[in-house]
Amino acid sequence: MKTVLDVLKGKLIVSCQALENEPLHSSFIMSRMALAAAQGGAVAIRANSVVDIAAIKETVSLPVIGIIKRDYADSEVFITATMKEIDELMAVEPEIIALDATDRPRPHGESLAALVEQIRTRYPSLLLMADIATVAEAKTAQMLGFDCVGTTLHGYTADTQGRMLRENDCGFLRDVLATVTVPVVAEGNVDTPELAARCLELGAHTVVVGGAITRPQQITARFVAAIES
Repeated sequence: MKTVLDVLKGKLIVSCQALENEPLHSSFIMSRMALAAAQGGAVAIRANSVVDIAAIKETVSLPVIGIIKRDYADSEVFITATMKEIDELMAVEPEIIALDATDRPRPHGESLAALVEQIRTRYPSLLLMADIATVAEAKTAQMLGFDCVGTTLHGYTADTQGRMLRENDCGFLRDVLATVTVPVVAEGNVDTPELAARCLELGAHTVVVGGAITRPQQITARFVAAIES
């Protein structure tokens, strides 16, 4: 019997997200984005917020990687940062929950290890994805028992600011793959079909593409920048 991770192997996940300040912010619109992704061949959806996930699950039968993005005054960690977000997400039962697994200070001074232990106690069958930015964080995530690790935050933390997954022929992805044995999800500025295919060729278990598919304002800006240059 295939597991969710088996279904994802070698395939495309589409991230359907729009924050409050973005023009497509709407659970209905995200559900239609998910439907378009499903019709295009995506095998799973990554989505933010309970309302979006609920709408997506009513529209498509694909597995969902769920997150909640929430700002905390005492921490830069904002992707599924605390047990509060985990409990909220479990109301809509995403197949996988992703959370920030960087080594940055967490809200309320809680440790990542303590959070993972609490999740495993309350939801023992839940699959957990670690959003990491460094090789050391990937190694720690595997040690803590995450089911998979994603390169999601590489380039978005103070230590990795501005770095791109495509650099040095996906050198960071190669380093993560050489360090951990759990499935590795290539995510973060995967902006072309060729780059997505290359990530899988190098050994990524699956690949997540977001803005290049589901954020038309970013896609338009790329065209405008190319034309103006």
